[in-house]
Amino acid sequence: MIKTPAELALMAESGRLLAKVFGFVDSLPLEGMSTLEVNDRVERYIVDELQARPASKGQYGFAYVLNSSRNQVVCHGVPSEADRLQDGDIVNFDITLEKNGFIADSSKTYLIGKVSPAAKRLVEITYEAMWKGIRAVKPGARLGDVGHAIERHARQNGYTVVEEYCGHGIGREMHEPPQVLHFGRPRTGQVLREGMTFTIEPMLNQGHSGVKTLADEWTVVTLDGKLSAQFEHTVAVTATGFEVLTLRPEERNARY
Repeated sequence: MIKTPAELALMAESGRLLAKVFGFVDSLPLEGMSTLEVNDRVERYIVDELQARPASKGQYGFAYVLNSSRNQVVCHGVPSEADRLQDGDIVNFDITLEKNGFIADSSKTYLIGKVSPAAKRLVEITYEAMWKGIRAVKPGARLGDVGHAIERHARQNGYTVVEEYCGHGIGREMHEPPQVLHFGRPRTGQVLREGMTFTIEPMLNQGHSGVKTLADEWTVVTLDGKLSAQFEHTVAVTATGFEVLTLRPEERNARY
């Protein structure tokens, strides 16, 4: 779905506010906190401080404002008082925000305390893979170029890409066309056009790419119990390339 300049401006405002949410999470003493406490603090910040709506709450019956996916959890982890963040954990917080009718979606994997070199490397390569995909975005490129860039970087570094879950178009609805796969062949798939907005959100596994959903019908974990990491940004296709609508301040001068 192509957005008008006015719509893109509203989406950029939602993205700017969502970047502030991650700044707030950065300030929390995460070690020892429960993922439910993180959820509740984020909800208060979005609603009270930013005067916005946490778009995930109530979506498809989900009762929380964020997904908290720790260690072997790939995605859609459910916040819980019993799920406490401990030294050595990695945890992805996937957060959405709606302001003035438009939604932004982003996620970040956090390192809790002293994390093993292997876990840290997985997180770093996943972040780099997301940026490889983002930098493939420009008018006339194809979605297969985005997926190929991500998959190539993952495989070169010894990781697998989860294929069951993908990025998506976004705007007035959280999930719009097109689907953005994190694997693929160059010069295949839908052609990118100026004004398109979508998420790029690769999930990389240490081991096998296979996943399963737990009995709560939300939480997705690795089949082999090894670690998984994820990063996500909301991206717009511009006349000359791309704009990351959820870019965080510390990323503004970074090069990946």
